[in-house]
Amino acid sequence: MKQGAQGSAGTDGPRTGAAGRARVPVQPGAADRERGGGPDRAGTARGEHTHGERPLDAPRALVQRSSVRGQVLDALRTALVAGELRPGEVYSAPVLGERFGVSATPVREAMQQLALEGAVEVVPNRGFRVVERDARELAELAEVRALIEVPVLLRLARTVPAERWARLRPVAEATVRAASSGCPATYAESDRAFHREVLALAGNDQLVRVAGDLHRRAQWPPAGAPATRGRADLIADAHEHTALLDALIAGDQDVVRALVADHYAAT
Repeated sequence: MKQGAQGSAGTDGPRTGAAGRARVPVQPGAADRERGGGPDRAGTARGEHTHGERPLDAPRALVQRSSVRGQVLDALRTALVAGELRPGEVYSAPVLGERFGVSATPVREAMQQLALEGAVEVVPNRGFRVVERDARELAELAEVRALIEVPVLLRLARTVPAERWARLRPVAEATVRAASSGCPATYAESDRAFHREVLALAGNDQLVRVAGDLHRRAQWPPAGAPATRGRADLIADAHEHTALLDALIAGDQDVVRALVADHYAAT
C-alpha cells in the first residue's frame, strides 16, 4: 500500500524552445500569473545560477492545467517519487523552468512549498537541494502512519457495512492496474487515493489531510536506495489493497487485523 536558456511562458499562447518543443501557455489569474509576460529575471537578480548544472531530460508530459504553480508542484512531486530529482543534488529554478517550459517564478514558488513539506531545502544563491532521507526516517514515518491509521481502520472494519466497502472495489483494482504499469509515480498516486477513500469513511477531514501528508512523505525514495521500486514490488503492494478489501467485505476482523499489521510492518 503501501532540466539551455531559461524558458518563459506568456499569456498569448504556446511558444517553442530551441528544440521546437511547445511551451505551456500561462493562464492569467491568482498568484500563479506570470508577471509582465516577459522573461523572468528573478533568478539572476537573486544571484541564483546554474553553476554548470547539467540539463535534465524532458518530462513525460508538459503541464497543461490553468494553475502554473499547481502544475509545476504536481510535476515536481512526481519527479521526486520517480527518482528523477535525486537526494543530495541541488536544482535551480531557472533550469527546472526550462525543463517544464515555464519561467523560474512558478518553479520557485512550488519549490518553496516542497521546502515546507520537508522534501527540499533552500541553498542560498543556488537553488534547492533534495533532502537526503535515511532508513530511520522512513521507519519513523511508517510508525506514525500506523499509529494514526490502524486504529481507525480497525474501528471502520467493525462499523462500516459490507456494501459500503464494496463501493471501493474500483479504487482498489485501480491500484493493481497502476502497479502493472511499472511507473512508481503513477502507482504512488493511486496508492494514496485508495488510502484516502478508506480513511474518508471515518468522516474526519483533518485525519485524511494529516495521513495524506505523511503518506506522500513516506513515498520519497531515501538516499542510497534504488531510484524506483520494481514492478513486481508494486504489484505485490497493490494486491494487499484488494486482499484487505475482500476481508472487510467479508467482515473477517481477524484477517483485517493481520493484513493491516503485516502491511505497516513491511512499510
